[in-house]
Amino acid sequence: MRKIMIIGGVAGGASVAARLRRLNEQDEITIIERGPHVSFANCGLPYYIGDEIKDRDKLLIQTPELMNDRMNINVRTNTEATQINPDNKTVVLKTEHGVEEASYDILILSMGARAIEVPIEGAKQSHVFTLRNIPDMDKIKSYINKRNVKTASVVGGGFIGLEMAENLHALGIDVTLFELGNQVMPGMDKDMTKLLEAHMVQKGVNLKLNSSIKKINEKSVIAENGEEILSDMVIMAIGVVPESTIAEVAGIETGVKGAIKTNDVFETSIKAIYAIGDVAEVTHKISEQDVHIPLAWIANRQGRLLADHLNGKQIEKVKPIGTAIAKVFDLNAASTGLNERTLKAQGLDYRVVHVSGQSNATYYPGAEPMTIKALFSPEGKIYGAQIVGRKGVDKRIDLIASAMTFNQDIRRLSEIEIAYAPPFSSAKDPVNMVGYIAQNVIEDDMKLIQYDEINHYKQIIDVRELIEHEMGTIKGAKNIPLGTLRNRLDELDKNMPVAIFCQVGQRGYNAARILQNNGFNVVNLDGGYKHYKAMYEKVNPPEVKAVEQVQNEKITIKEQLMKNEDRRVIEASGLQCPGPILKVKENMDEMKDGEQLEIHVTDFGFCTDIEAWAKNTGNTMISNETKDGKVVAVVQKGNNLPVNVLNDKDGHQLVETKNGATMVVFSGDLDKALASFIIATGAASYGKEVTMFFTFWGLNVIKKPGVTVVKEGLDKMFSKMMPKHAGQLPISKMNMGGVGARMIRHVMNKKKVDSLETMIEKAQSMGVKMVACTMSMDIMAITKEELIDGVEYGGVATYLGDTEQSNLNLFI
Repeated sequence: MRKIMIIGGVAGGASVAARLRRLNEQDEITIIERGPHVSFANCGLPYYIGDEIKDRDKLLIQTPELMNDRMNINVRTNTEATQINPDNKTVVLKTEHGVEEASYDILILSMGARAIEVPIEGAKQSHVFTLRNIPDMDKIKSYINKRNVKTASVVGGGFIGLEMAENLHALGIDVTLFELGNQVMPGMDKDMTKLLEAHMVQKGVNLKLNSSIKKINEKSVIAENGEEILSDMVIMAIGVVPESTIAEVAGIETGVKGAIKTNDVFETSIKAIYAIGDVAEVTHKISEQDVHIPLAWIANRQGRLLADHLNGKQIEKVKPIGTAIAKVFDLNAASTGLNERTLKAQGLDYRVVHVSGQSNATYYPGAEPMTIKALFSPEGKIYGAQIVGRKGVDKRIDLIASAMTFNQDIRRLSEIEIAYAPPFSSAKDPVNMVGYIAQNVIEDDMKLIQYDEINHYKQIIDVRELIEHEMGTIKGAKNIPLGTLRNRLDELDKNMPVAIFCQVGQRGYNAARILQNNGFNVVNLDGGYKHYKAMYEKVNPPEVKAVEQVQNEKITIKEQLMKNEDRRVIEASGLQCPGPILKVKENMDEMKDGEQLEIHVTDFGFCTDIEAWAKNTGNTMISNETKDGKVVAVVQKGNNLPVNVLNDKDGHQLVETKNGATMVVFSGDLDKALASFIIATGAASYGKEVTMFFTFWGLNVIKKPGVTVVKEGLDKMFSKMMPKHAGQLPISKMNMGGVGARMIRHVMNKKKVDSLETMIEKAQSMGVKMVACTMSMDIMAITKEELIDGVEYGGVATYLGDTEQSNLNLFI
């Protein structure tokens, strides 16, 4: 008989204990668990908090009593292992009754991981929480219920942070999410997480990237930039590190992030001591490097294999690829293998393809869009994949992960025979399409370029339809729809490379084939304009139209008060762009001014598309929201809102009052720019809706520091002659070669007057709308990349539209 002690009774610990008993009745098995529970579903904790899981007991997979009665396993909860003595094979245990020492023949360490703690002022208060176990969950749930929580801050944009943001939001709590990096879900690439970030913003999450908090007050948090945000509670979800302190003190060797190093049979550097689960280091199957991957599947698999080894079975050590999935509101995000950042860091040559597909046949109701990103070597080895979509994401990531597990070439994905029927898939499943496109890249030398490369090309062709082109395109692109391309080849220069793009890549591929067969040097934009737009477009919460009460109190227009009896309703679920917009146009062409159209779409990108279309075509957005997994938008033909839409509590019609402020910022002088922002922030503080329209020299005011864009010819000359950013603006009088500007900045600093850069940030935080004139940008050779984040783009119609609701108009 062997005395086997397991420290840690969740996931790996419970798994190895159960398998040990099934294989051997003689061993004395003891589980030491610091908390009150063993074998609980810690991945389900956020969903119980958000009331998605109603029954708390369902999170308890096993109880100490059941493990004792059914498996003859001695489970000691509320018992903490404080010291390991390898020389005499004992462990010091701390219980509610005191301290004792227990012996072992074999010791298994499965302590898991603990939440990362950072030194933030106020982090020890009672309304600041982490979430790792059942007691943590109970404290959060109780606090929300007892304190009537209305606002919350979540710190960290990983799995737990996003799941908590969603579940708090589901309870009606206003959520601000802080992420120190420039993206959520750090295990994925930025071009895929942008889809998640846009969706979260549309859902109403106040997303703060490149930001964290420096102080926690009783009812608010203070961000690093000084912004104060109301917050009744704070969830710290920065990440986890292995709970390996006790092992390190005992002299056991550790590696990445302090995770315990083990050999091929999970044994540590000290004989008879083993480690599995989140506390242990693993070797990644693709990179062959030692890593720390805290995932439940790995822990459970390791537990089974270790039990087999301890009972004389031959095993092969787990080499995981890191397959994971998370629910983010209505979207699902999954990844497997290595991301692009890791491949670059390791110096590996790789190729990328993006595939836009549907969860099932588009003609069958319920088809949902998804985007797949696949990474592979020039020879076809699959390095990794990422998928974002609403339905069927798990099925597709599992197919790709299986192929990677069994070392399949990416081209073999096209050979997978997927169960096909219209409700479940397409005859050419998105995973099959990944294989086909990868084959084109590897064997047919189909040249793909990424979103950040196309602007370097001088001959760019948009092969989408005219209506798509008019809704937005890449600067300098010429519109030649695919159906007309063969007849317009003489409009292209054969001596110059041609960059092609469409909405998602398919038409671009067909266009590239046509041009290749006619002797052109052509590249196709991977992922199309949809992917390009997602990377460069700032996403704001959906616009809501509003009117003002006579007391200047804003009231949002409620859809139910505006609903016409004859509203036309159309279904466009499953259609990809431009399908939904074309349906809108076809129906609106048949309608009269004042009539309304309601459209249901499954592509979340439609939220921004319909806003832009309505604005550009002179129609009115009534509502634009996501519900039940769809975008539901209501558009009214024409600009006039229905009469008698809003009434006060006595049934009297409310009178619309203009309370906006607009200004044209034409000057690029420092003093005039200061005056502009002083007036703008002052007007915003009075509750006015402020629009600043930057044109010609005024564009220099909103340039971003430190950005260099390669230009040629006159564009290059313009760039050299103009200020690089707001910090280099001259003053209109007594500039004296820049000395005057430096003097006025010095005086402002001495008098504690905010700098222009600070004024710009404050204006943005107060909701001041900044619009860059696209026509002036073209003339002045200024690109979107050179302007600060948060700026919108438009023409004079945008400005004039805002002046209609303004009672203050200035030209500076």
